[in-house]
Amino acid sequence: MKIPNRTELNEDFFIQQAHTIGMHMMTAAETAPTGRGRNTLKMCLLQKEEKDNIAKEMIRMAENGHPQFFFRDAENILQAHALLIMGSSIDPLGLPNCKFCGFDSCEEKNTYSNTPCSFNSVDLGIALGSAVSTSALLKADTRIMYSVGKAAQFLKILGEDVKIAFGIPISISSKSPFFDR
Repeated sequence: MKIPNRTELNEDFFIQQAHTIGMHMMTAAETAPTGRGRNTLKMCLLQKEEKDNIAKEMIRMAENGHPQFFFRDAENILQAHALLIMGSSIDPLGLPNCKFCGFDSCEEKNTYSNTPCSFNSVDLGIALGSAVSTSALLKADTRIMYSVGKAAQFLKILGEDVKIAFGIPISISSKSPFFDR
């Protein structure tokens, strides 16, 4: 296989690299530590058409009352080469007298099905950190975005049971589109 020089690099090369880095990010997220060893993480790696659909949904959401920064973030998604979506299902750990979520018990919390278990949220945060640290090691530009996660939730990209999600656009470029916003 011939190694391309800088003048031979094209958009397809950068998309392929972003996909490879995204797969490494998914590996890092999957192996991140979790509470009681229970994995509630759901994730997928999106490319061109799928990621552009997320951007369109973000624009629709901004036009219909969501914060105006959804417009800016949608533009960032359109500039990205790949998009990693990560979320968590809600699955309380069943720890006696935990009360970390504010309820007296997991049984009481379960009466509020859209309220995440605190451990599910913490586990997702650790996985997100592990994923973006991997992208940093591989020198790709990324940013964790709440707005992308809300659009992915609305579109049910990760399924019905995911109640908290974030997106991580991945860019391979000489200037990060996620920095000067």
